[in-house]
Amino acid sequence: MKRILVGIKRVVDYNVRIRVKPDGSGVVTDGVKMSINPFDEIALEEALRIKERGGAEEVVVVTVGPADCQQQLRTALAMGADRALHVQADGGIEPLVTARVMLKLVEREQPLLVILGKQAIDDDNGQTGQLLAALWNRPQATYASKVELHDGAARVTREVDAGLETLDVDLPAVITTDLRLNEPRYVKLPDIMKAKKKPLDTLTLSALGVEPRVQLKAVSWSPPAQRQKGVLVKDAAELVAALKQKGLL
Repeated sequence: MKRILVGIKRVVDYNVRIRVKPDGSGVVTDGVKMSINPFDEIALEEALRIKERGGAEEVVVVTVGPADCQQQLRTALAMGADRALHVQADGGIEPLVTARVMLKLVEREQPLLVILGKQAIDDDNGQTGQLLAALWNRPQATYASKVELHDGAARVTREVDAGLETLDVDLPAVITTDLRLNEPRYVKLPDIMKAKKKPLDTLTLSALGVEPRVQLKAVSWSPPAQRQKGVLVKDAAELVAALKQKGLL
């Protein structure tokens, strides 16, 4: 079966103003809206579009995290995913552990393609897709802004510093998605009801033979320094004078 595996992550919604805990031990999440990582939502939308074009027969969505992650998996099912896999794990999960989990699921599901967001908006590591491709020993195309499947290969247009780059990679492969690839669909109430009947399997790290190694430790958290108020100038001459006064020119 032509199958696409999509990785998603539960994060604080991008519209929420992040607040650091008073003791600096992390960010406030109690009572805060949680959502699918925006880049992962784009990855799922692309997988669904590939399926709708006949390029795949099944879309399976995967997440690694605590029990609360099932809410985001149900949202993914409501968007159109066929099945969901929840690898339950508490605490912070580092990219290498997630990549090893994905590798085990790749071996089990034998997907044609694995699509992930280019990074998560909480830690901004941007490593899981690349690590998975290395562990799997398969091609990767990161920061994709366009994806086309043809004759057992994928043509991916990716965003680089100098502009756009087009790659042809053999399948199976790993693709990570950038912001301009697509606009995810809205979830409708009938789809939410249908999603309740779709299969959602729960696994554990130990069942997959993955050790939850912790190699990095966050010592403290602090908010960014407050920016100074801007100065409104009337013309270029006044701007130059203001910059000279601040010693910037």
